[in-house]
Amino acid sequence: MANTYSEVWDLDVFFEGGSNSAEFAAHMSAASEKIAGFKKEVEKWDPSEHQDGSVRLTSLVELFDGAARMVRQAGAFVSCLEAQNTQDKKANQLRATVTELSASLQNALTAFDQKLASFSPEVWEELVKSGLLNELNFVLTERRKRAAEKLSGEEESAINALSVDGYHGWGQLYDLLVSNTKITYKDGDLSVGQAANKLSDADRSVRKEIFTEWEKAWGEKEDFYSKTLNHLAGFRLNVYKLRGWDDVLKEPLDINRMQKETLDAMWEVISDHKEPFVQFLNRKAKLLGLEKLSWFDLDAPIGSTESKMSYQEGADFIVDNFAQFGKEMADFAKMAFENNWIEAEDRPGKAPGGFHTFFPESSQSRIFMTYSGTPSNVSTLAHELGHGFHTYAMRDLHLLNRNYAMNVAETASTFAEMIVSDASLKNSTSKEEKISLLEDKIQRSVALLMNIHSRFLFETRFYEERKQGVVNAERLNELMKDAQTEAYGGALEEYHPLFWASKLHFYITGVPFYNFPYTFGYLFSLGIYAMAQEEGQGYEEKYIALLKDSASMRVEELAQKHLKVDLTKKEFWEKAVRMCVEDVEEFLALTE
Repeated sequence: MANTYSEVWDLDVFFEGGSNSAEFAAHMSAASEKIAGFKKEVEKWDPSEHQDGSVRLTSLVELFDGAARMVRQAGAFVSCLEAQNTQDKKANQLRATVTELSASLQNALTAFDQKLASFSPEVWEELVKSGLLNELNFVLTERRKRAAEKLSGEEESAINALSVDGYHGWGQLYDLLVSNTKITYKDGDLSVGQAANKLSDADRSVRKEIFTEWEKAWGEKEDFYSKTLNHLAGFRLNVYKLRGWDDVLKEPLDINRMQKETLDAMWEVISDHKEPFVQFLNRKAKLLGLEKLSWFDLDAPIGSTESKMSYQEGADFIVDNFAQFGKEMADFAKMAFENNWIEAEDRPGKAPGGFHTFFPESSQSRIFMTYSGTPSNVSTLAHELGHGFHTYAMRDLHLLNRNYAMNVAETASTFAEMIVSDASLKNSTSKEEKISLLEDKIQRSVALLMNIHSRFLFETRFYEERKQGVVNAERLNELMKDAQTEAYGGALEEYHPLFWASKLHFYITGVPFYNFPYTFGYLFSLGIYAMAQEEGQGYEEKYIALLKDSASMRVEELAQKHLKVDLTKKEFWEKAVRMCVEDVEEFLALTE
């Protein structure tokens, strides 16, 4: 008897009634009270009174922990409501309320961090010698350092307050614009999520028609999108200027706990190895009967038949192959499917893309995507389950030691994805199927080493120009096309100049430069994956140990401790990229 899993998630287990939930409204009120209580205690706290200092600080940390859990629970719930139905106006209103709650907590935290920074190094060292504070030493010391690099508590609180209707307001406007964007197609209007899925259709005329309408839809509102993007960047740049930060990469690097040398080494190696991927794109064009690929051909399947897996088959395939790596990972995935943690149904009105979110008060994950049965969908599902397993592996840690950065978050997701794509390749029964699956796997390398590179090039150049003034839509199109041409090694005939408008990642207010961490995570996970293959089934324990450390040390230290490698040197990145190139070489040989 085959498993039958629901393709619709269960949110009622958190708060019954969706966006009209009375229980959720009560939760928001309670969260507001928790934040007020934490804020009041922070204001009363005088760090210069060292008597019982560690007891007082521990108490404040626990108060913060309680408030943060409630706010994150609320944020996760609203994210799910917005994603499952873009027309849920009440959910959009709730988002604004959660944003206000977050800003309120951030204000209290700003004051807390400023007081942490006021301790002398000697007193601080004594404070964090034992107990919970010792366990949280890395995170609390990091907060001290970051606070010391910012403005005064009053000034940072003012920025947080103004960001609700300024910075975050522009981010929410983008979400509203996207929810009202429809892509016209034969049968009527498609949501952007549904249209994006059709860009991997086997029929080129379908892809071309969708892409033409796609560009048209974003182009019709390009002035709205350019104004939104300019104001987001302008707000961020003004804050950086007030803090005395010249480099726009300072904050994203700090958030990702990595050095500039590591980022530079990674991009340098990628730039040096574009040629094999250009050869792959040229070969793919030839196989599709084209002189050159266009943007809308990038995700086109090779061959006339496209392998499809039902949601049930995809779920079972993932669980079975996670089990080849380790029992804990397989058990987690099975639990997610059985307990309806996943929203996968292919229906109108859903948001585009996929994500994983965590409900800290319930110790549960939720995964969002639109599943239509393609190999890429199976990979996305495995990817998001990888994120889920990361949070699951850390379930026994203090909440403050679970705040891993995006770059290592992408490590766990990509690792899960690779287990599944390699399994698909091994299970292939014909040369044609192997070519198709290998192509799908290489597409991820192209996405992470070319597409993400184009995003990074665009964003760094856009920010430099934005420092001089507003950058209009026409110029944004030029910057985007130039970045894509460079990142793809000139391999495409037609590019996607309006990509800057259609890609949510440029508009996320929580994390600046939502691009390079993906590529870092992908290549970092290749190093871990190679080690896992060498050691066999017993590696799961070591992998979990690495994941547990991922939020309490910088990435260079994490790599040194668990992989014995130096990320600031090119050697590690060379080996990782080489693994991607080997896939290309096999593909070229099979399609000779």
